[in-house]
Amino acid sequence: MLLSISNIKKSYITDPVLDGVSLIVEEHDKVGLIGNNGSGKTTLFNIITGEISKDDGDIFMPKDLKIGYLKQQLHIESEESIYKDCENIFVDLINMEKNLRKLEHEIADPNCKNLENLMNKYGKLQEEFQEREGYSYPSKIRGTLIGLGFKEEDFEKKVKELSGGQKSRLALAKLLLEEPDLMLLDEPTNHLDINAISWLEKYLKDFKGGLILISHDRYFLNNVVNKIALLEYHKLTIFKGNYSSYAKERKKQIELLKKQYEDQQKEIKRQEAVIERYLGLGRERFIRQGKSRQKLLDKMKKLPPPQEVKKTQIRFAPKYESGREVLKATDLEKAYDDNLIFQNINFMVYKKDKVGIIGPNGVGKSTLFKIITEKLEATSGSVEFGSNVNIAYFDQEMENLSDEKTIIDEIWDEYPTLDHFQIRRYLAQFLFVGDDIFKIIGDLSGGEKGRVSLLKIMLRGANLLLLDEPTNHLDIDSKEILEEALNIYDGTIISISHDRYFLNSTCNKIFAMSKNSIDEYLGNYDYYLEKTTITEEEDEEIISKTELDNIKKLKRQDRLKKKKEREEKEKLEKDIHNIEENIKKIDLELSSPEIYENLEKVHELSDKRDALNIELEELYEIWFSFEE
Repeated sequence: MLLSISNIKKSYITDPVLDGVSLIVEEHDKVGLIGNNGSGKTTLFNIITGEISKDDGDIFMPKDLKIGYLKQQLHIESEESIYKDCENIFVDLINMEKNLRKLEHEIADPNCKNLENLMNKYGKLQEEFQEREGYSYPSKIRGTLIGLGFKEEDFEKKVKELSGGQKSRLALAKLLLEEPDLMLLDEPTNHLDINAISWLEKYLKDFKGGLILISHDRYFLNNVVNKIALLEYHKLTIFKGNYSSYAKERKKQIELLKKQYEDQQKEIKRQEAVIERYLGLGRERFIRQGKSRQKLLDKMKKLPPPQEVKKTQIRFAPKYESGREVLKATDLEKAYDDNLIFQNINFMVYKKDKVGIIGPNGVGKSTLFKIITEKLEATSGSVEFGSNVNIAYFDQEMENLSDEKTIIDEIWDEYPTLDHFQIRRYLAQFLFVGDDIFKIIGDLSGGEKGRVSLLKIMLRGANLLLLDEPTNHLDIDSKEILEEALNIYDGTIISISHDRYFLNSTCNKIFAMSKNSIDEYLGNYDYYLEKTTITEEEDEEIISKTELDNIKKLKRQDRLKKKKEREEKEKLEKDIHNIEENIKKIDLELSSPEIYENLEKVHELSDKRDALNIELEELYEIWFSFEE
């Protein structure tokens, strides 16, 4: 067992946050911690790490347990480079390697007077260095940074010059490189593109330690966790399985609780009617029976009514229909001086299309939206709208909101024809009630700002929605409400998103964007995955014989290439094994007392060992390139 939390309680003044929360994390457990924004998930993490105190309850963990904690809010400032910052994690290995080199020079010194002790010390240090995979840490750093979306040319950038998203990715990379026994990850996918999220999924599935993961990414939860911990109404409920298993079980649980409550209410009403009849008869025997039944009814343990979560009520409705052709992009290109963002972007969007745009960070997806909305000019190419197209744009940076305004003024200034009652009604639908409507926009959380932006879009009555990462700051309940609203929307939608669950739920087309093109797939995200990993049998059904012959030829070449790579890798592994065996033989020879009298032989063996270690490190670099 890695962690046991028992009956944890935490309140702020009179407001309870956690009330009797318990959780056990076994070795290799991967727990998804979910709940609405503000339910206390991050508070629980901070209690586990000791950053804030608990009011009551117990936490048990092994004394030597190494916990790694990735926070949502980071304040990282450093003059060091990205690579150097990661390298600091391995400072003990780096010092160990320096000590090995120092000992080698001392052993090779003809005037060495304490050779036997030095050789013993060297042998032990060398064995520990190899056991801890001392030669592989540069490849680990490189592989982790690239996996999380950094390029090799980024490695020398100073940490203090990075964007907030890059700093979050760096913090995650450092945590993974530390390889703690238990990882606490708070929204680790927030600043990752789909490729980096897929890499992280694979890493976490293979991770040998324990994991508690706060995430609103349902696709990610499905692929990583084996337990779901739902934090709701200050309590924690545990479900076995991934998010989809939880969703099914949760639905059954709610239906069962609702039925049990309704059945009990019917029984209570039936008993009350019987009691009323008995007491109304006025005879002593019936009065006694009525009072007896009343006592039993009073002692009955009443079930609480199932608590309904307050939900945003979103309904997008176009004021009028667009023409069949909604949006056409022709040969779009965008560059800043010599920096090409994208080129050769061509696509057509038709009425009622629901398009998801995917692609790596930095490929220009948001820039494309800004060109469509005329916030930026294209370097070349054109964008043409069909007839009667009316756009509403959700900007992930939410630059359309004024930080100085109150919520009610933000809405009213844009829609001045609405009366006070209408404004309050719409705000209440988006969970802004009472004095909440007078909150300043700049003081709102990301999720609250997102709700204000969505309300502005809803009121616009547009027939084309451009949504740039609309789910970024939403909790799971809010995401599902937004998905329901988009699914019944009668207009056209283009969404940029790295939320694969959202793309599956809302899209009937995927545009995969690269620097040089957009490829169109006529289905949701899973369909895109299926088509980008298409089988030979499926090829034969949908393409011509000539195309099939060409593809078969390419696939034969690919198979031969993979076979050659496999053979090269096998040879490489054999060479690595042989070198490691030779190093062990040299270490054994150097540790032999007989060798002390032959300093020339010591020099020769040490030089040979240095050369082998250099060769071994180069082979490991090549081997890691096969693994990536």
